[in-house]
Amino acid sequence: MISGVIIKKLKVHADIPDTEEVLVQPGFLMEVLRADDNLLKKFGQTTFTVAYQGTIKAFHYHEKQDDLWFVATGRAMVVLYDIRENSPTFGQTQVIYAGVDDYKLIVIPVGVAHGYKVLSPEPVLLFYHTTECYNPDNPDEKRIAFDDVKIGFDWNSLPPET
Repeated sequence: MISGVIIKKLKVHADIPDTEEVLVQPGFLMEVLRADDNLLKKFGQTTFTVAYQGTIKAFHYHEKQDDLWFVATGRAMVVLYDIRENSPTFGQTQVIYAGVDDYKLIVIPVGVAHGYKVLSPEPVLLFYHTTECYNPDNPDEKRIAFDDVKIGFDWNSLPPET
């Protein structure tokens, strides 16, 4: 595990309908992020994105903000690479699977490059919370190519699920 990365396993609770109608598939609810989790140093904004099977969105990193990722639907392979020279896990890669039936909140600290690939036929709906607001005049987003030789990640391989 990369130093500073936190994974909060989420509890799924049965949702109780407000009618007596019998549903084929009842819904569910979960608390994704709470102030008393102490996962955010401060709150910047929440962003929502949709990506489709086979899409790779990688890599980028931040110099000012932490990210907290939540995959609400679909299945994603999240790949993290530690580029922080003073980190005990500098140069290490971590793969995390997230999505349907494996809900979790992933805290990605400043200086950890990150990206994901959509594995499922259904789209990935990703919510991410950040500790800073996006500034279009000075974005805190540095790009690294998905196939960067130094990182050397094979997006077509599927490491064992963690």
